[in-house]
Amino acid sequence: MTHNTFNSLQQFKVGRKTARFYSLPALGAALGVDVQRLPVSIRIVLESVLRNYDGKKITEKHIKQLAGWKPRAKRNSEIPFVVARVVLQDFTGVPLLADIAAMRSVAGKMGKDPKRIEPLVPVDLVVDHSVMVDYFGSNEALGLNMKLEFQRNQERYQFMKWGMQAFDTFGVVPPGFGIVHQVNLEHLARGVHYDAANNLYYPDTLVGTDSHTTMINGIGVVGWGVGGIEAEAGMLGQPVYILTPDVVGVELKGELRGGVTATDLVLTLTELLRKNKVVGKFVEFCGPGTSSLSVTDRATIGNMAPEYGATMGFFPVDDRTIEYFQGTGRSEAEIAALKSYFKAQGMYGIPNAGDISYSQLITLDLSSVTPSLAGPKRPQDRIELGEVKATFTRLFSEQSTSGFNQPPEKLRQTFTTSAGTPVRNGDILIAAITSCTNTSNPSVLLAAGLMAKKAVQAGLTVPKHIKTSLAPGSRVVTNYLAKTGLLPYLEQLGFNVAAYGCTTCIGNAGDLTPDLNEAIIQNGLVCAAVLSGNRNFEARIHPNIKANFLASPPLVLAYALAGTVLRDLMTEPVGRGKDGDVWLGDIWPSNAEVRALMHEAMDPETFRRNYAEIKTNPGELWNNITGVQGDVYTWPPSTYIAEPPFFEGFDMHPAPMPMVRGARALAIFGDSVTTDHISPAGSIKESSPAGQWLKAHGVMKQDFNSYGSRRGNHEIMMRGTFANVRIKNLMIPPLPDGSRYEGGETLLQPTGERLSIYDAAMRYIAQGVPTIVFAGEEYGTGSSRDWAAKGTQLLGVKAVVARSFERIHRSNLVGMGVLPLQFKGADSVETLGITGEETYDISGIENSIRPQQDITLTIHRKDGSSQQVTMLLRIDTATEVDYYRHGGILPYVLRELLAA
Repeated sequence: MTHNTFNSLQQFKVGRKTARFYSLPALGAALGVDVQRLPVSIRIVLESVLRNYDGKKITEKHIKQLAGWKPRAKRNSEIPFVVARVVLQDFTGVPLLADIAAMRSVAGKMGKDPKRIEPLVPVDLVVDHSVMVDYFGSNEALGLNMKLEFQRNQERYQFMKWGMQAFDTFGVVPPGFGIVHQVNLEHLARGVHYDAANNLYYPDTLVGTDSHTTMINGIGVVGWGVGGIEAEAGMLGQPVYILTPDVVGVELKGELRGGVTATDLVLTLTELLRKNKVVGKFVEFCGPGTSSLSVTDRATIGNMAPEYGATMGFFPVDDRTIEYFQGTGRSEAEIAALKSYFKAQGMYGIPNAGDISYSQLITLDLSSVTPSLAGPKRPQDRIELGEVKATFTRLFSEQSTSGFNQPPEKLRQTFTTSAGTPVRNGDILIAAITSCTNTSNPSVLLAAGLMAKKAVQAGLTVPKHIKTSLAPGSRVVTNYLAKTGLLPYLEQLGFNVAAYGCTTCIGNAGDLTPDLNEAIIQNGLVCAAVLSGNRNFEARIHPNIKANFLASPPLVLAYALAGTVLRDLMTEPVGRGKDGDVWLGDIWPSNAEVRALMHEAMDPETFRRNYAEIKTNPGELWNNITGVQGDVYTWPPSTYIAEPPFFEGFDMHPAPMPMVRGARALAIFGDSVTTDHISPAGSIKESSPAGQWLKAHGVMKQDFNSYGSRRGNHEIMMRGTFANVRIKNLMIPPLPDGSRYEGGETLLQPTGERLSIYDAAMRYIAQGVPTIVFAGEEYGTGSSRDWAAKGTQLLGVKAVVARSFERIHRSNLVGMGVLPLQFKGADSVETLGITGEETYDISGIENSIRPQQDITLTIHRKDGSSQQVTMLLRIDTATEVDYYRHGGILPYVLRELLAA
């Protein structure tokens, strides 16, 4: 660290010692820029650009461009953002580790030192996505589910242990400690980092391979979710490149009313910000209402940034942040450094709206927020509590993307399962207090515990056929629920701790009983799940539950007690207790009752003791895992881990630009196709191509596990691409009732033969025919699934043509060498009359590519006519051009590392 760009390397006091930092006020003075008017989030990114200036990847031009950020400028310059660390969860972390292991294999075969492939920043993988809720409703559930988890995932955990010994900067938080985002917030986040060799402090920044990495924004850490593909590049020394963003200021005023939770606030903000089109922008909170929010409330809001579409939902560092660091057991020296550093930078405290130049300012009065749920198919579709019954009733028979297209008279019919259980449309079959979004927030969990106590005392019970579960985001939650005496009441209602992991929110709810599944399928029932998570896309929670609602933990409990979404909890009793009807107001805890117990949730010693056990006492199950040793992985036979094919035929020179001529449509999709649709994470259907492959390799149905857990094997993941049971390929003719067929099938052209999308793709590849996927708005919304892009590439898809793309998925497509093309103006599949029977040529990229240039799609129709359509190439930056030229980000980075 020798450079001192613009004389910005300054000194500041940390306790009794003097340390160095890259001063943004000094930079502003040197450039004649008022950096105090810049959004705080932009300033933190600017510090990284300044500190990592090398004259090559990061130049003075980059520094000056970002320092001169204007709130409403045209966004055409890219920022090379070097992060301090990377965070992974196991679903995305295992394939990332497989890719890096494959890079080492290539290096070894080429006679290079495999240790050239080494993460250059600290990488933490938290195992949180693997556990399923097979057992529930008993105190044995946690231990039984963990035993099953280790049985199912032994090969994956052996691979992780190889990674721990092979790479110097790669650490693993074993199963059973919590959810990655909550562990990140409570333990991994540093606030500021210290470079002892240079006596230099700098802010904590990161990217994570999960879109909800943004939860960390609640403590003033700049970070967001990227695909595993981008994270690999960041780990291996590449900056994370982003277009300079707009920053939307959100001014919060007033205070939340009694009975209104942080969950209600975040669902309101999700709806509000979606309407204000913050997709791809930074959102930064300001104003007196923001100052009043606890850090855990802020983290709840930051967590949901993917649902409102923003890159981040950022909260600056202030006294509340310091209190949180103290309460979660950080050291006094660390806390002192955090406060001193941000004060020295002029970035301490929540600004007022007028202090910062924002691209746009949105104001919300917190007192206007009301109790809400979101659903039944998307997290941005907020429903006020008093409207849930009416909304479900309307959607039950409505023919729309949100509706269920059922006969109205069927709504009130009662059906009986083969086991004698009565079941109706609107019945709740899964009630889960789960997900980092809410289990990081003691206020809503204590509220649920207090409600459980009052419900038990009133004589209320939860129907036995409802699958209830409590999956805390960290073991600290169980500790404070036990210390406050509330855990036994939750257990009496069936909310026993079932796991420490994502469970229901990621699609690991486990199965329903066979009789319930049978009744739902045979009668076409629209039953419901209620969960305290952040995602409720179709088939994510359970393939047979069509209506899924997001709610605060106490409302999850309330609906479990009610047993149906067809009870209006504002005007009807929750249930009948020992002394008659019990209303929601009778059991809803007051803010004062919650506040009285909050001190039990922020005990520094509990946090320190819990997280120390990652190293000292990770558990017998983890200790018994033994893995391959050595610097290069030997790829033993496994249906979980296989050497990825992305480097087959690799050499040091990229191939010529690919031509797309005579392409066929592999599928045509409508709006809001999510990464859950493209690459499901849940259960593997026995009759699907992936299920058939597993059976052919000797795996029994009960051992299929999930797509998410098998992400380390490309054979399964490419067969699972577009295999979601709810995906609708518009090439398939409508059903007799006018509704669309659901499932991953297509029509092979020109014969019209009906096949699974995977089988059709293999036929096209064998014939040397390139393919294209067409879609509508918001293609790729959802979790940052790298396999949604990897699987697309392995199916031979050369381009995805959509009305608009989700940020991470678009980037991942480029990273895998797949062209993202965007319709211009009013053009769409419908207006252009595209049916999938045509052939297609793509021209305009043969000789050179410019970011966001126009290209031409030529449509050749069956009648011999053709039409040329101008489209926008969504390769957005010069760096992405390089990635595409090299066939993707992975071969680009590998060539750079091996050439060094």
